[in-house]
Amino acid sequence: MNYENILLQKEGKLSVITINRPESLNALNAKTISELSSALDELNSDTSCRVIILTGSGEKSFVAGADIKEFSDFGQEQAQALAQNGHLSLFDKIENMTKPVIAAVNGFALGGGLELAMACHIRYASENARLGLPEVTLGLIPGYGGTQRLPRLVGKGIANEMIFSAKMVPAARAKEIGLVNEVYPIEELLNKTRELAQTIANNSPMAISKAIHAVNLSDTDKGFETEIKYFGELFEMDDKKEGVSAFLEKRKPSF
Repeated sequence: MNYENILLQKEGKLSVITINRPESLNALNAKTISELSSALDELNSDTSCRVIILTGSGEKSFVAGADIKEFSDFGQEQAQALAQNGHLSLFDKIENMTKPVIAAVNGFALGGGLELAMACHIRYASENARLGLPEVTLGLIPGYGGTQRLPRLVGKGIANEMIFSAKMVPAARAKEIGLVNEVYPIEELLNKTRELAQTIANNSPMAISKAIHAVNLSDTDKGFETEIKYFGELFEMDDKKEGVSAFLEKRKPSF
């Protein structure tokens, strides 16, 4: 499929999606959200793809936010539909993918951009990254999951501070509070992200798929029950048989 606002590059077991709107600092508009959703569907059904990396074009911005011009004159019903559709078509879809999605945050990740990164399973950032949720400066609140995912990652107190103040946090602070996993020089970011993705891609895709779902339920009353269920189910699957055999035979597994 041909895309206008994103680039899709397949690299063996890895795939890289690059949001490519440098003229607007990769801001999310409706078309970009739709294309990201389609690309994720394409990769989720591609058995050769094990891990997805999501990044922005250039060295200034991952995603600088939503394209405000598109919704500046919306009323209540239109705004609620915008947020709901965004959750269903993109942000929740990323969180519930059967394959890991790693954000390579290369610069500004603001508003919808930070919400996009937080929907990913893992976040690496460049040293020049700045992350924040500035919606209250527009008289709004985050609408793509920011009020829910940020407290889960950094705790309520820090989430409240970031949301209420609208301040951007630098990459080093983002790592300190658990908002990103690692920070690298901009020129190393994508290669370091690829290294992690390759390590993950060598492991059991079935086990990782189950782990994603179980971890997503870790803050619910179904988390432990789901972990036990999946642990048992995996004993009947080929990946477990290969993994255990490889361990006993002192060789690397081939999943």
